[in-house]
Amino acid sequence: MTTETQLTFPRLNEPAPAFKAPTTHGPKSLSDYRGKWLVLFSHPADFTPVCTTEFTAFARKAADFAALGCELLGLSIDSHYAHIAWVRNIKEKFGVDITFPIIADLSMQVAHAYGMVQPGASDTAAVRATFVIDPEGTLRAMLYYPMSNGRSVDEIYRLVQSLQTSDTHKVATPEGWQPGDKVIVPPPATAAAAETRADEGYETTDWYFSTRAL
Repeated sequence: MTTETQLTFPRLNEPAPAFKAPTTHGPKSLSDYRGKWLVLFSHPADFTPVCTTEFTAFARKAADFAALGCELLGLSIDSHYAHIAWVRNIKEKFGVDITFPIIADLSMQVAHAYGMVQPGASDTAAVRATFVIDPEGTLRAMLYYPMSNGRSVDEIYRLVQSLQTSDTHKVATPEGWQPGDKVIVPPPATAAAAETRADEGYETTDWYFSTRAL
């Protein structure tokens, strides 16, 4: 009889799993990021080509994330010595400084807590998982990519902007939304409110679909 490993996954709009782990910038814990947005992302391994393209893209976008009050934190199941060597290699060969910390998760504790290790892909490496955590430590978004395909850092940046816009203005954002685009007004919750929606000054296609400019 075989015993299957019980996989755990974090859930949206619940507290993100707490952690304390060694990184290339010294020990880091989730509580260190309280009051800021955080993009926590895993990669399968150091010194691999797809991961290198992702890390250089995150590094080039780091100042834009910082302008949103958002920090970046990488992770893989490698030692911090491997991380340091890889960061130095990226600077030497690609001319890009990796300015954000990278968790060395040799124990796999953080990876398992966040569901980054999926046996269908690998038992010993993390998939390309991305988690957006808000200033209260609540998990707001999760993205999982296979090992063979890189993420879009621009999309992750757009997602943080979209979440912040929804929080600030109590609205939703449509497909492909970018700052400056119109946003979606929450639909009426009662029949009476639906009757008056067309007269409320929004751009209303039907009672459940209204947009407005910010």
